[in-house]
Amino acid sequence: MRVLGIETTCDETAAAVVQLVPGGSAEILSNEIMSQIAEHAAYGGVVPEIAARAHIEIIDRLVELALDRAGVDIADLDGIAAAAGPGLIGGVMVGLTTAKALALASRKPFLAINHLEAHALTARLTDDLAFPYLLLLVSGGHTQLVAVKGVGDYLRLGSTVDDAAGEAFDKVGKMLGLPYPGGPQVEKMAAEGNAARFDLPRPMLGRPKPDFSFSGLKTAVRLEVERVGPLTATDVADVCASFQAAVVDAVIDRCRAGLRLFRETVGHPNAMVVAGGVAANGAIRRSLMRFCGEAGLRLVLPPPFLCTDNGAMIAWAGIERLSLGLVDDLTFAARPRWPLDANAEAAHHGKA
Repeated sequence: MRVLGIETTCDETAAAVVQLVPGGSAEILSNEIMSQIAEHAAYGGVVPEIAARAHIEIIDRLVELALDRAGVDIADLDGIAAAAGPGLIGGVMVGLTTAKALALASRKPFLAINHLEAHALTARLTDDLAFPYLLLLVSGGHTQLVAVKGVGDYLRLGSTVDDAAGEAFDKVGKMLGLPYPGGPQVEKMAAEGNAARFDLPRPMLGRPKPDFSFSGLKTAVRLEVERVGPLTATDVADVCASFQAAVVDAVIDRCRAGLRLFRETVGHPNAMVVAGGVAANGAIRRSLMRFCGEAGLRLVLPPPFLCTDNGAMIAWAGIERLSLGLVDDLTFAARPRWPLDANAEAAHHGKA
C-alpha cells in the first residue's frame, strides 16, 4: 500500500510517499519539505496570506519531486492524503485542493487527514507502536496531552488554557531580539546561560487536571527583561535558560498529572509519545527521558524531522485510515479548527 501525503497547514509545504511493506512495517520512500522561514522572517511570525501564496507557487513541483524521489507515479499509488486542518485556512485549502484534483484525475481514494492525528500516529510509523499510548503534543499552535486509544479514537486529557509552548518560545525569542523563528534560538542561547538567575513561575504546578498555561510565564519574562534594562549577551542567555527551565518543569509536572489521569481513565499506556515541533527541543527531550525512566514507561521520540510538519506523517495517517476503509468524499471542506477529541471541545465551549 502506497500513499502520497500533502501538508500545507502552516509555513511548510511538504509532500511525501510512504508505503506499507509486507509484515506491516512502513517505509518512507520520499519526504520533501520546503520551508518558508525566509519569507516570514521580516515579519517575526507567519503571515497567512504570504504562506498561502508560497504554497501555491511550490506545491505542484514538490509533489512531482516527491513522486520522482520515490520512483513512482500516480498510477502506483493506492491513495492520496492531505492535511485538511486544523491550520491557516488559506494554506490548508491549497494542499487539500491539490490532493482532491489528483485523486479525481487518477480515480484514487482521497483521504482528508487531521494534522493533529498525523502527529499522534507518527510513533506507529517509526516504532510500530501498539495502542493505547499517552501523547504529548507540543508545537507552535498546540500543547495537549491525549490518550491515543485507536485510529480516530482520542481522549484529550489536558490542553493549554492560553498560549501553546512553541508560541511562548517564539514570543520570548522576539522579545529578546533573537532571529525568527525564536524557539530554536532560545534553546541555543539557553545552553550558554544560568537557569537559576531569574526566578520565573511554573504555571499550573501541582494541579490535578493536566492543563498547561504559558501566558503568565511569558509576562514574567517580559517584566524581568524590562527590570534589567538594556540586555547584555549574558543577560539574554540567562533569560533564555531560566525560561526554558521553567517550561521544562511545567511540562514534566503536567505529564505526571496526565499519566495519572490516563491510568485512571484508560488503563496502562504502552508508551509515552512526544510529537510536534517543540519535541525537537533537547532540554525537553532529556527531561522526558528521565521522567519516563522514573515512571517505568517506554518513551517514543520520533526523529526531529518527523516531529515538525512533514508530508510523511500525513501519508502514514492516510495508510492507517485507508487500511480501515476510512476514505473521504471530495466535498470534504478545509477546517481551520478540528479537535482530535470532539467531546472535549464541546465540553470546553459549553463551559464558556
